[in-house]
Amino acid sequence: MITAPEIAAPPRGHRAVLAVSCLALATVVAAVASLNVALPSIARETHGTQTQLSWVIDAYALVFAALLLPGGAIGDRYGRRRALLAGLAVFGAGSVAAMTAADINLLIGMRTVLGVGAALVMPATLSTITSTFPGEQKARAIGIWAGVAGASAVLGLLASGLLLEWWSWRAVFGLNVVLALAAVAGVARFVPETSDPEAPGLDVVGVLFTVVGLGVLVYSIIEAPNAGWGSARTIGGMGAGVLVLAGFVGWELRHHAPLLDPRLFRHPAFAAGTLSITVQFLAFFGFIFLVLQYLQLVRGDSPLIAAVSLLPMAAAMMPCARLAPRVAARVGARKVCVAGLALLTAGLLVLAQSGTTTAYWLLVCGLVPLGAGMGMAMTPATAAITDALPRSKQGVGSAMNDLARELGGALGIAVLGSILQATYRAHLTSSDVANLPQPLADKARSSLALASHLGVAHQARLAFTDGMTTALVFAAIAVAIAAVAVAALLRKR
Repeated sequence: MITAPEIAAPPRGHRAVLAVSCLALATVVAAVASLNVALPSIARETHGTQTQLSWVIDAYALVFAALLLPGGAIGDRYGRRRALLAGLAVFGAGSVAAMTAADINLLIGMRTVLGVGAALVMPATLSTITSTFPGEQKARAIGIWAGVAGASAVLGLLASGLLLEWWSWRAVFGLNVVLALAAVAGVARFVPETSDPEAPGLDVVGVLFTVVGLGVLVYSIIEAPNAGWGSARTIGGMGAGVLVLAGFVGWELRHHAPLLDPRLFRHPAFAAGTLSITVQFLAFFGFIFLVLQYLQLVRGDSPLIAAVSLLPMAAAMMPCARLAPRVAARVGARKVCVAGLALLTAGLLVLAQSGTTTAYWLLVCGLVPLGAGMGMAMTPATAAITDALPRSKQGVGSAMNDLARELGGALGIAVLGSILQATYRAHLTSSDVANLPQPLADKARSSLALASHLGVAHQARLAFTDGMTTALVFAAIAVAIAAVAVAALLRKR
């Protein structure tokens, strides 16, 4: 077995390791967003509410985020190649089961299984790269990895849109199976085993704190539109989630081998990178969740056209992610990170102007700075996190980076989805659905996809765009605040 301090492959092998790692990464990251393009079809077939649709996406993202730290620790101790193979196997098996789901609650359950597999895969991809590449090549490899992490979500949407032109939403899970099988073959052939045999045992108590705390917090946020944002259930649930996560911090400070040492956040660059990544992906995945429903249910685009409409974002993201390390080396990581977050803020504010009759050019004017900002800000933030830890702890460092991404994504879907749903319900008033029987009126207020077939499509579209505007403005404010905080933290460095 090759231990972490050794270089695991010759230069030619490095290219194969990078390619396979990025394929495995794209497989699990694309699954966060790829099903978004199928949400209208899922809603029509299963009669799912807007809240249930949020869970279809967030069940995967939440489990993914909650188990990333233990996933990275498992890869460190028992082998990152083994973690990749095991995670891809679970991911593929869960996708096969999801293809047969006839009930939306069963579909949500299968998405949690996929999240377990993804939590083993994603940290192992970056830690494999950082453990096998020499110093002069590592920064470039991380840049490629970061670009794939961002753009694979949009590329997954495009592939799903193509599948939905001929098949049902179940084909999206079939794509997962194909990608997982290809990644397993590549890992088995090209990826060397790396590990830290002296890594401590898994912090089970810390894992429980993480899973329970994040689960209660996200559940309370997603269910808030139904229970009421000011209800005892919502406030109590969010408070309980925060308390459990505070308990996690206290436990980790005392544990001899913490899952995540909170003291790491004393390092300004580590804290800045984590904050930047979290908020970037809060905005990014929250936006994807909203805009694909907007494009299909408000603008009337097909799944393929909706996915293609987002390509300007990916076209701006990939080259910016690759250029970011060189620009950061010249002008400093602080300027690149803050500029990227500023562009992301501007893009969100432009996209918040979208209405029921908005021309596509206005969407492009928002998508390009959004993608460019993500590409510029991701790479230096990722490097700040991974460079703060020694090579032997790259699994946990990689998992922290990935946790920031997936936790940001889970919170973005939960928070922006809840803001959308609350505004939609408030703006689709009783007078708008007065001509419907009460059960149908309740369905119309629970989902735009259902309202579109109940004779109140125009009013529902107006309410939906109002909700999307409110959610995107909230996201823009969050990113702007993060930009100020990142600038302050990196100045201390």
